[in-house]
Amino acid sequence: MDILKSLGHPEEILNLFRFKMGGCRSVMPKLDYESMSESLRTCYIYLNQTSRSFAAVIQALDGELRHAVCIFYLVLRALDTVEDDMSIPLEKKVPLLHNFHNFLYDPEWNFTESQEKDRQVLEDFPTISVEFRNLGQEYREVISDICHCMGVGMAEFLEKKVGSMKEWDKYCHYVAGLVGIGLSRLFSASQLEDPEVGQDTELANSMGLFLQKTNIIRDYLEDQQDGRAFWPKEAWSQFANHLEDFAKPRHLDSALACLNLLVTDALRHVPDVISYLTRLRNQSVFNFCAIPQVMAIATLSACYNNPQVFQGVVKIRKGQAVTLMMQATNMGAVRSIISQYSQEILQKVSLTDPSRDKTLLILQLIREKTLSQDMLPSRAHHLSPVYLSAAMLLAALSWQYLSATAGQAAGGADMQGH
Repeated sequence: MDILKSLGHPEEILNLFRFKMGGCRSVMPKLDYESMSESLRTCYIYLNQTSRSFAAVIQALDGELRHAVCIFYLVLRALDTVEDDMSIPLEKKVPLLHNFHNFLYDPEWNFTESQEKDRQVLEDFPTISVEFRNLGQEYREVISDICHCMGVGMAEFLEKKVGSMKEWDKYCHYVAGLVGIGLSRLFSASQLEDPEVGQDTELANSMGLFLQKTNIIRDYLEDQQDGRAFWPKEAWSQFANHLEDFAKPRHLDSALACLNLLVTDALRHVPDVISYLTRLRNQSVFNFCAIPQVMAIATLSACYNNPQVFQGVVKIRKGQAVTLMMQATNMGAVRSIISQYSQEILQKVSLTDPSRDKTLLILQLIREKTLSQDMLPSRAHHLSPVYLSAAMLLAALSWQYLSATAGQAAGGADMQGH
């Protein structure tokens, strides 16, 4: 079936064949479990159980950064599990979210009342928190700080819906931008990346916002069916009285106008994404960051002006996903991929679309950014253009990233289950 979908795209069929013959298992880095403490081994088990997508790329990171990002992921997964659990009353949930960062330093704390599927990270939180306390202080400070900020932000949005476009940015900052900022600070703390990567919070925030907005746009119908709403009212109220109206065929023109407005807003972050990736010098960090971003712009291109967003699930082909992962291992290739999908969107822009002028403007900015070589000294240009084994390893990200719901994304699109 995957090969049938890729007919007409011979490079995808070749890459699917390579992936299925080699498989990501053959290139998974062999972690030295023997030398790990029992609690750290358990953390990696939890990582593999709770993230079908990010477990592989986290384990592909170099040096001590791998353990720091593993623990960061599990701490945010635990926090996210509290936020997602609708069985916890608000009077209990809000203090839990506000105080969660303090539990990192409490060897005894756990939570046994969750009904969520990932509740083991709360029930056995002492195993995670002991490994958190085993991390270097430079890592602990980052994880605790991000956990605190995210908990406060999650609590703020528990009782209110996303209204204005500014609130949409704020919500996405809390659940995904903060993850991008935290990861960037961890990259710098590990000294695999320069200090400026962790210091430039604006670029790091954009990395998270681009992923999060893509998920929210794509998951319109699934969220509607689950009784959730993440599309900002300021956008949809221009075209309909109720967000659910977009699922009705007679409202298709209005639905597409709103969809295209939101895609255009998400594209605003792409120039920052390019600037961020240009600064990276470590291959494992570059792969970790670049692959989700190119998957996101491919997904946005598939969603733009597409009625299927309101009728079902929009996914890119599996062969397309594997090809992107195998290609996006150096900055030149990433620029080329972003340029390709920007051109695809450009060709779909309607003469009558209300956002046409804004869309054309941001696509022109992206085009200029992909053509120009930034003034920043770029190590990423010198990263291996092949790096095939790592790229195939990253295929473990695969289509899970594309099918994750915005509900799961509420814990942070950059890492939470995507």
